[in-house]
Amino acid sequence: MNWRWKIAQAAEIRWWQRYLQHKDKSEYLAAKKAYWQRFLKTLQIDIHPNERILDAGCGPAGIFIILNEYSVDAIDPLLDYYERLPHFNKRDYPNVQFYNKSLERVDNQGYYNIIFCLNAINHVADLSKSLDNLVGMLASNGRLIISIDVHKNNFLKHIFRLIPGDILHPHQHGVADYLQMLEQRGCKIEKTICLKQGRIFDYYAIIIKKRNTDDKNQTLIY
Repeated sequence: MNWRWKIAQAAEIRWWQRYLQHKDKSEYLAAKKAYWQRFLKTLQIDIHPNERILDAGCGPAGIFIILNEYSVDAIDPLLDYYERLPHFNKRDYPNVQFYNKSLERVDNQGYYNIIFCLNAINHVADLSKSLDNLVGMLASNGRLIISIDVHKNNFLKHIFRLIPGDILHPHQHGVADYLQMLEQRGCKIEKTICLKQGRIFDYYAIIIKKRNTDDKNQTLIY
């Protein structure tokens, strides 16, 4: 898997360079802010004062760009590369502490009230370790919000694991796979929301809390 991750990271850098090459910074960031506001509204996520927030796998324009009223940590192993892009400047976000770090290397156990891991979990090198760390970093009654492209078809899922049909993503899973992995880590699945349907992949958001032993309710929204 390590070679697939290294290829995916190199492809990710090239993708951002091409994608942002001809985009005006102000227009791009305005569009991203509007997108993240719609995202929070769709998921009905309220953020309270003094909550500790992590944007895990933040990229150059993650949800941290609309959280200017909060204290936010943001991590990404490619931050040094993003700083070479004109669309990202750490000084634009004085409320955010940025860390050039992968999910496999974090250690703030039980610290965050809200963790966003958006469009990132299938980019990691070690999926099992990354999920362990995400769940471990949640404070009591904390919420983890994951968004992810998932396979619609089990047959194609296995084909994509054998061939590089999706070079940016080392991990190829369906939504049921992710739900199982989270539940195995003692998580309560609060919502599973299909945000966008595609021919091969659907785009899902999953909201979890650490599960109480007597609470196994799950809400599915399609």
